[in-house]
Amino acid sequence: MEKEENILGTEKIGKLIRKFSIPCIISLLVNSLYNIVDQIFIGQGVGYLGNGATNVVFPLVMICLAFSLMLGDGSSSYLSLKLGEKKKEEAAKGVGNGILLSAIVAVLLCAINLIFLPQLLNLFGCTDNLREYAMQYGKIISIGLPFMMIGTALNSIIRADGSPKYAMTTMVLGAVLNTILDPIFIFVFKMGVEGAAIATIFSQFITFVLNACYIKKFKSITLNKEAFQLKLNIAKKVSALGISSFITQMSFVVVMAFENNLLAKYGAESKFGSEIPITVLGIVMKISQILNSIIIGIAAGTQPIFGYNYGARRFDRVKSALKIVLGLSVLISTFAFLLFQTIPDKLISIFGSGDENYMEFACLAFRTYLLLCICNGVQIPSGIFFQAIGKSIKSAILSLSRQILFLIPALVILGSTFGIMGVLSAGPVADGLAFIVASILLFSELKHLKQGNNKSQALKDDTSTDNQLEQQVIITVSREYGSGGRYIGKLIADTLGIKFYDKDFIAEIAKETGLSEEYIENNEQKRNSLAGLNNGYYSGLNNADELFIKESELIKKVADQESCVIIGRCADFILQDRKNIIKVFVYSNMEDRVKRATEIYGLNRTKAEKEIKRIDKLRANHYKYYTEKDWHNPTNYDICINSDTLGVDKSAELICEIIKNKGDMIKI
Repeated sequence: MEKEENILGTEKIGKLIRKFSIPCIISLLVNSLYNIVDQIFIGQGVGYLGNGATNVVFPLVMICLAFSLMLGDGSSSYLSLKLGEKKKEEAAKGVGNGILLSAIVAVLLCAINLIFLPQLLNLFGCTDNLREYAMQYGKIISIGLPFMMIGTALNSIIRADGSPKYAMTTMVLGAVLNTILDPIFIFVFKMGVEGAAIATIFSQFITFVLNACYIKKFKSITLNKEAFQLKLNIAKKVSALGISSFITQMSFVVVMAFENNLLAKYGAESKFGSEIPITVLGIVMKISQILNSIIIGIAAGTQPIFGYNYGARRFDRVKSALKIVLGLSVLISTFAFLLFQTIPDKLISIFGSGDENYMEFACLAFRTYLLLCICNGVQIPSGIFFQAIGKSIKSAILSLSRQILFLIPALVILGSTFGIMGVLSAGPVADGLAFIVASILLFSELKHLKQGNNKSQALKDDTSTDNQLEQQVIITVSREYGSGGRYIGKLIADTLGIKFYDKDFIAEIAKETGLSEEYIENNEQKRNSLAGLNNGYYSGLNNADELFIKESELIKKVADQESCVIIGRCADFILQDRKNIIKVFVYSNMEDRVKRATEIYGLNRTKAEKEIKRIDKLRANHYKYYTEKDWHNPTNYDICINSDTLGVDKSAELICEIIKNKGDMIKI
């Protein structure tokens, strides 16, 4: 790991981007092409009504994909977190529960789709002319959904187990097989849209089988029967870890539902009719997604480069990487813009031919809906950049702004005002507004980037070592902000003559990882409500997860070596299996906490109270996320003490007295 981190901080930026981005681009392109191959052959063999039918079925597939990615990416993150905590059995249970849940949900969604397919198709804008094709295609696709969902979930888990090449190979094989089988079933066997659906589910079945074979080959864990026993707390955790992937996919589903229904409504009022707009815009979006996949792949591959060098305060390297990514992304989006504006008729002809109205609307759709696609070259990389450097709120805003905040309102407002052309115009309006937001946030962040070098120091002895303990004992101190808990912990350490660890952990992690102490302090023990969205574009651990793993390793290391007092950082949970641990929680009433905050930190009363509530909420979220327990629950601790009752000095004395009487661990 350290070798890779050194490379991130020393290797040429261009070489690093090539190394990390190319696999991302390939995986994303394969996934995009998988979705578009059916439409190419259906358009050539069946006609544009066949393609329109696949477009109204596609949201159903996306819903299933959202669940499979949630469970797959959630299991992947759970696997990485538990392996970081050296808990292989729990890691195996997380993976087993993720796979089991994906199978259960897959069967349920398959049944729902088959039973309620006509109603679901209506929800996504199906017209009478599309219905026959949509039913034929949708029924067969629904039968294959369990294979697709379980295979996709396994693909994410396999990557996290350290076999990204295997995961990519199975995906590529499925896509290639689908490309081969589509023309055979459509043109040779004359099976139309049903043939395309059969080719798709057969290819997905092969990918599923290959990924299922990997279950016995896991490198980091062993999956047994116990791992596949459904545990509610583990299932909730896995789902929570993957929620960002679910939200990202479902946002596309919501957009497609709005678009298809508005296209059908306003298309019927125009000379184009309902079916042509639904068919064409579905194709337009999928073609643009192919080019966006390249942009996402470049930026997502650069995530570790951004994150490492930002944390290490090597801002010159951050700027260099960002400059290259933005340059490449704008170049690609400009190339896409030129294609869409100059040869839209050639692009749409790949998907079959149509009448004069069909070709006219295709040209309008490409040239209008994608008029500002150049903006994607800035908006997409900016969202991934903020994700990489731990700015979860900014990342979430940029991830959701284009699709949810801007596009849907623009579709409704402009559609009601200008009809079908209003729907098409919503695309550039959303792209332009998202670009403005991204540019403002990006320029604001760049102003704060200054070149600097990391100045980490090793863990130092913060307390005299006149140790009064006959046996080794670890005291963990959790505390409300402003309660004086940190000072109480320091007094305990001084009284007992043992070491005191708090910000020393920050210095040691900085030394091991190359991340700046400032960066670690700003990201550790803090988890806001939007942090779950910070895994967005490409699955993997976020900054807080990486820091938690590092801190867990360090806490266990010092606990193995010596008696000490450890402040916060979920140490009570991390060391919960040890017999020589005493867990303390310090709390206080708001009035006294505000008083301490105003005296010690120089805040006014209003700001002090807000800061106390903010920090406590972040600590509670952090604790809940990693321990699945309530931070304030007294059953988590051996000693809960109100520091106002006796004051901090007497509170420390009382805790030392309790420790003295517990197991006779202190010399008298």
